[in-house]
Amino acid sequence: MMSSIRLENVSKEFEGSMAVNDLSLEIAAGEFLVLVGPSGCGKSTLLRLLAGLEQVSSGRILQAGEDITDLEPRQRNFSMIFQNYALFPHMTVEQNITFGMRMRNEPKAQHQARVARVADLLQLGELLKRKPGKLSGGQRQRVAMARAIVRDPKLFLMDEPLSNLDARLRTEVRDGIMTLHQQLKTSTVYVTHDQMEAMTMADRIAVLNKGDLQQVGAPQTLYAHPANLFVAGFIGTPAMNIFKLPCAQGVLQIDGQRIALPDTEHARQLTEVYLGIRPEHISDQVSDESEASLRLAASLTYCELLGAEYLNHAQSSLGPLRYLRKNRGAAPHANQQVNLRFSLQDLHFFSGQHQQNLLREMQYA
Repeated sequence: MMSSIRLENVSKEFEGSMAVNDLSLEIAAGEFLVLVGPSGCGKSTLLRLLAGLEQVSSGRILQAGEDITDLEPRQRNFSMIFQNYALFPHMTVEQNITFGMRMRNEPKAQHQARVARVADLLQLGELLKRKPGKLSGGQRQRVAMARAIVRDPKLFLMDEPLSNLDARLRTEVRDGIMTLHQQLKTSTVYVTHDQMEAMTMADRIAVLNKGDLQQVGAPQTLYAHPANLFVAGFIGTPAMNIFKLPCAQGVLQIDGQRIALPDTEHARQLTEVYLGIRPEHISDQVSDESEASLRLAASLTYCELLGAEYLNHAQSSLGPLRYLRKNRGAAPHANQQVNLRFSLQDLHFFSGQHQQNLLREMQYA
């Protein structure tokens, strides 16, 4: 698929601090790309660079092969949806939707048909004469989306649009955004700090940390094959258990059990390695042992009831860890002794030297 937007070695510096660092990324036509990362990682800055609200310090932004790096926001035909809805309280819903059209001096004859179209898409028909103060949070967000859609943009830029909504409305509006995307097929860059939101919405996820692009790929790829320790710890809920352990000649020793690291020259030279295992891949139930597995004795410290599952916190020879157990049968309790098992195939290994995934290192060697 032809790329609609391409960033080439884009950097943005603020007073000696690098907010975005030499970042290259392609956004395919019709793609829903989600930017995630902790606060201050550069995701909102990157969105503003795409919108033209900030100028790049170096690098280029291309749209369909054309350099748009220095174009003004109004020349890019991108629509941005903000965390705060930025609606005019003294205007009706219809006036808010058509505000940009009026500012761009678009023919008034086109207004009614285009408003009717987006109102139908977002179920706003009965609200057009109301003012924002009479709307719920979810309705206001739909008005902000309608104002962006009516422009018929080449790219949607969404900056944490669900963060001001309660849990029920977040789910409702999120589903609405995805339905809308399937109908419009407009390329979208969506910023969120909520990685679960990213996992459920994205065609691809780009993970940022301290201005650097850590990994970009499909949600399942980032979950199953994290490029480094940061991505492994950031993607997945509950977070991956990670232990820093000594190793020698490419072998780990855990409770008398030998675990071979990926067979690379780098792995054989390591004296420390990070071992990762996701809570959902650990079990305290009897298994048929059809797969090679590691056993680990542990003692429960406390349990969190999540509804269908318990998130159990335990102490083991590796250190504290967490694992999931179905809410079925007797409830687990503190100080209970458990025998944990997990498949060797579910283990992740990261270099103690540079924190890169050793399995990916072997794959691309």
